[in-house]
Amino acid sequence: MEPKARDAFAVWVTGLPASGKSTLVTSLKAQFADRGIDVAVLESDALRQILTVRPQYDEQERETFYRQMVYIGILLTQHGIPVIFDATANRRRYRDQARSQIPRFIEVYVDCPLEICIARDPKGIYRKAREGGADTVPGLQSAYEPPEKPELVVDGIQERPETAAGRVMTKLTEKGYIVDGERIHR
Repeated sequence: MEPKARDAFAVWVTGLPASGKSTLVTSLKAQFADRGIDVAVLESDALRQILTVRPQYDEQERETFYRQMVYIGILLTQHGIPVIFDATANRRRYRDQARSQIPRFIEVYVDCPLEICIARDPKGIYRKAREGGADTVPGLQSAYEPPEKPELVVDGIQERPETAAGRVMTKLTEKGYIVDGERIHR
């Protein structure tokens, strides 16, 4: 493996729908850009439009989708491209699959109570569930399994996205994945 391929890392940002994952990822991507680090963001809603013809959001479809998403992340990191996974991934095993196959990996849990997520509901998924148009929303009809030992927990109510993104950058620096804003080259 060439040196730059060993340097890539992955950050999986997880939490309930509407917990603040995408807002955090936007701030995180900006902080990477400020440091001159290009990252690939694998956002589940965008990838579903490409990988899943008619998403059902049932267990079988989710299993297949997250296996595909993780595979893309593995390929990118193997080619030296840092990855941010922006995905609920309601089962731990989806995220653990990435952790077990991407050597430089951290998991960030955006902790936000379900009531707040329902009140925010920017994509209308909770409303759709209440109206009978969705029956597998994580936290409502489908289980959401929070990480058991995430490298970082972000308060989805109180913490400003920029502050949380800064804490992610600090964690990546502590782990040796970035140094002075650049990926480590060995």
